[in-house]
Amino acid sequence: AAPARAVSFSVKHTEGVSVEVACRGRAEVVSPSSSGTRWPLDEGTVLRFSMNQASTEVNDNKVTVSFYGEGGQPINQAGVFLTGIGISLDVDTDRDGVVEKNNPNKASWTWGPEGHGAILLVSCDKERP
Repeated sequence: AAPARAVSFSVKHTEGVSVEVACRGRAEVVSPSSSGTRWPLDEGTVLRFSMNQASTEVNDNKVTVSFYGEGGQPINQAGVFLTGIGISLDVDTDRDGVVEKNNPNKASWTWGPEGHGAILLVSCDKERP
């Protein structure tokens, strides 16, 4: 997706985003303050970004990639807005009637009357055509 004359790029991002550049066999984590660092646009260069927590509002995080030509002149920018979605299966793992987010029994299951772990009831029928 880089412009035709681009030979290098730099990355800026907000605090809620983790960014890594894999280039020439080594990966480097990009901090939000390292916007001056440039990487070559070599074949096999990979830019990875992710979020480790849910957003507080839609599009509250951003990654901007700036492209540069020979001699370091800026050519163009590309950006993406990100919204992190938090998903958690919160269940009554010890079957005491209380749903707890961080119950230690969430990671293991034991069957029977003295067991622990969620009881899942899944509806697999087709209610609408």
